Amino acid sequence: MNKKHLYRIRLIIAILVFLTAIAGILGIFYPVRIFDVQFMPLLQRVIVDFSIIALVLLLIVCGITFLCGRVYCSMICPFGILQEITGFIKKLCTPRKPISNKIQYNINFPLKYFISAIVWGIFLGGSAIFIRYLDPYTVFGSAFSLTTTGLIVLGLVVIAVFVKNRIFCTNICPVGTILGLISKFSINKIYMAEGCVSCGMCERTCPAGCIKSKEKKVDNEICIKCLKCTNICPKGAMNYGREPKKNVKFNFKRRQIIIATTALALLGGMVKAGIVLKDKVVEKLKDIILPPGAVNKERFLNRCLNCNLCVENCPNKIIVKADDEYGAVHIDYSKGACDFNCHKCSQVCPSGAIKKLSLEEKQNTRIAMAMINDEKCTKCGLCSEACPVHAIIKTDNNIPILNASKCIGCGNCKKACHFGAIEIFGVNEQKTL
Repeated sequence: MNKKHLYRIRLIIAILVFLTAIAGILGIFYPVRIFDVQFMPLLQRVIVDFSIIALVLLLIVCGITFLCGRVYCSMICPFGILQEITGFIKKLCTPRKPISNKIQYNINFPLKYFISAIVWGIFLGGSAIFIRYLDPYTVFGSAFSLTTTGLIVLGLVVIAVFVKNRIFCTNICPVGTILGLISKFSINKIYMAEGCVSCGMCERTCPAGCIKSKEKKVDNEICIKCLKCTNICPKGAMNYGREPKKNVKFNFKRRQIIIATTALALLGGMVKAGIVLKDKVVEKLKDIILPPGAVNKERFLNRCLNCNLCVENCPNKIIVKADDEYGAVHIDYSKGACDFNCHKCSQVCPSGAIKKLSLEEKQNTRIAMAMINDEKCTKCGLCSEACPVHAIIKTDNNIPILNASKCIGCGNCKKACHFGAIEIFGVNEQKTL
């Protein structure tokens, strides 16, 4: 296929993915489950709430990376695509200057392996507290749902793009580091053919800084396969495919062995730290109500990525963002009640923090418990009419009686009561009735 056509196809796919991701985050529509093929949520679903489908999808993402290199970063990751858009804006805002011979190569810093060891170690230990700040999918979701943390991280990454292009993807992102290690030994790579005249155009164009034109070398570990180099090369010497050279030899240098050993040791230490952190963060949790499928507040706090997909897609807007008292999304019944015939939060959560429940399962899951204050009750009976599971019945004296064994804590009775006679309290463990 023509190289320019390949570049345009890549660009079209990236734009479609980005627009779909924006639509999903904003709750406009969710027809294509683009977030269900994001690396971090897939891994979380495999570990937290094991799913064969999630495992297969994760293996497909890794398989595509081994076959094609880091195309995930340029076509599937919405945060990576956002950085590409930012780079395009940077190019428009930068005055055109004569082509300079000064070219800066983006060093493949070993620091990224230690960042990944810390983040992944704590995650494997049972806590998603740290990964929320560096996982590209999570940052994208939290930023576009206007959370403070997401906007701050997004702002820093945008500044980084203006200073050093895609340095976040190449030297910070924990997902990019894992995919980069796979891509280093991928079957199809970017490489320079014999017709290369070392003009440097590819190197100046490369947002990842992975090309050394004079030495005719491409670092495919940090190459994000944007294909801009193949599109701009005047000699057609930049190619993407199987490199017609000798096979890659697994010849690790002493420096690489030291880095790998240190990173693995750090990973092991961080797993232990994650186990301790997982228990520490739940010591002072307030009484909270969680979306159906969250199971309990300890599990949910340590697994929710705060991508806010459930917040933006909740039709009644009762799921609210994390706050100072509880570090994950939760339910606020002052804004309304949980729709008995809706299980949208379960459908859109890609990470398994909210288990995927069928509508019937959701309708039979107790997420809280109602309590009637007899002193405030006026015996109007609106609560019994509003209860979708008939947990509140009226006696012959018109006194509402709550059958606790049936209550699912949906909050519809509280919403119907105009006298503040009903309170909803969280439960320690969500159960199926």
